[in-house]
Amino acid sequence: MSALIYAIVQTLHTVMNLYIWIVIIAALLSFVRPDPNNPIVQILYRLTEPALDFIRRKMPFVVFSGVDLSPLVIILGLQLLDNFMMRAVLG
Repeated sequence: MSALIYAIVQTLHTVMNLYIWIVIIAALLSFVRPDPNNPIVQILYRLTEPALDFIRRKMPFVVFSGVDLSPLVIILGLQLLDNFMMRAVLG
């Protein structure tokens, strides 16, 4: 049973890290203003906008003076969850 739990946690760890990179790439693309019709840009925004919009609605103070810190909140939250999950299983 512990091997199954370890495999699940390891898979979640990989998915969280992949999503963190997706959020980072989408945040960097927001500085460049790429073509919105590009399929890769559309996929990145479809993957990140629901989470970013949720953070913006629940925590309106993360957007101030035109600077949106919601990607940072998502990244820190996923890192916290990932560290807690890995410590719980491995420790």
